[in-house]
Amino acid sequence: PPSPLWALPEELLLLICSYLDAQALGRLAQVCRRLRFLSGRDVLWRRIARGCLNSGFTQLGTDLAASIPVKERVKVSQNWRHGRCRRETVLKWKCKQVASFSSSFLMPWMELDGEYLYLSQAENIQAYHVCAEGTGLQCHPQAIFSGHQEDVCRFVVVNSHIVSGGGDGSIVLHKIHGSYSVKFSAHEQEVNCVDFQGGLIVSGSRDRTAKVWSLSAGRVGQCLHTVQTEDRVWSIAISPLLSSFVTGTACCGHTSPLRIWDLESGQLLTCLGTDFHHGAGVLDVFYETPSLLLSCGYDTYIRYWDIRTSTRKCIQEWEEPHDSALYCIRSDKNHMIASGSSYYGVVRLWDKRQTRCLQSFHLSSPTSSPVYCLRFSTTHLYAALASALHVLDFTAS
Repeated sequence: PPSPLWALPEELLLLICSYLDAQALGRLAQVCRRLRFLSGRDVLWRRIARGCLNSGFTQLGTDLAASIPVKERVKVSQNWRHGRCRRETVLKWKCKQVASFSSSFLMPWMELDGEYLYLSQAENIQAYHVCAEGTGLQCHPQAIFSGHQEDVCRFVVVNSHIVSGGGDGSIVLHKIHGSYSVKFSAHEQEVNCVDFQGGLIVSGSRDRTAKVWSLSAGRVGQCLHTVQTEDRVWSIAISPLLSSFVTGTACCGHTSPLRIWDLESGQLLTCLGTDFHHGAGVLDVFYETPSLLLSCGYDTYIRYWDIRTSTRKCIQEWEEPHDSALYCIRSDKNHMIASGSSYYGVVRLWDKRQTRCLQSFHLSSPTSSPVYCLRFSTTHLYAALASALHVLDFTAS
């Protein structure tokens, strides 16, 4: 006969099981069918998942991967932590000569948006369908977005729109599902970086300016503000509150390479940090929340800023162990950071709760190529190098 304990109402059983860890829940699932079903409920695994790497939960508890059972995400999270994955080169292309980040030629950029991966190759942006369960990409792009006369430097995909900046100094706006597109001249030199939120575009250029552009009806492509940064702008991002934006510059002058500007007026709000060395340019920035910001660049450090507590000093920092410049950075908005370095296609995973790198993956050995861009889901990581797109599949046992 069944134990009286398991005859209790389900809500009481769930309360009892909520005190168990992942190992105990796994053992409980082996007892009987009812407990297997009960122990797999998302409500039991959510607490565990919030402490795991890249499980789809933000620091605030928002679930970014609600379609995937939480228990499965906890399992895959262990693969991320221990570096267990299957590596594959899914796309290759001809490589122009790339000297450094100061050259804008053929440095691929990408965005992962639902079932599609968007990848810039020369002057085009190509949309590839991600196969079922993220097992790879279709061989041929389902759509190609053109408009630039020179290579695309960077782009963003937001609300079914693509906004790109090119080496020709222009910005191009595409509507993904339709033929609508707009192109306008934006800067005197390469548009190194762009962001798009709330009907506004911000752009940064080699011409030492950042600009704010309107996309409202009747004002598309109208410049609202021009910010004189006095240095080349390598990275830019709009705050989630849509009140300000941050620029990362080359750090060749006497001011901080990280500065925050008011989006409405274009006025300088604050500078981040005081101890940057000459040439410590910021190559990528990423907002986790309106007050938490990640940055990386030439000085080999990942820095974590909390603008609520201090703008003079970051709250945490991690140093690239091989003294390589860090070209790109992303986080799961919780515990995990992924970075791409300038030599041998090295992708590193970091746990914010630890001081040292958690895992490293060398994707271009024995030849050397920077990781120009990386993106990841809860199951896969994509890394764009000089001549190939690599994928790491963390669902592999």
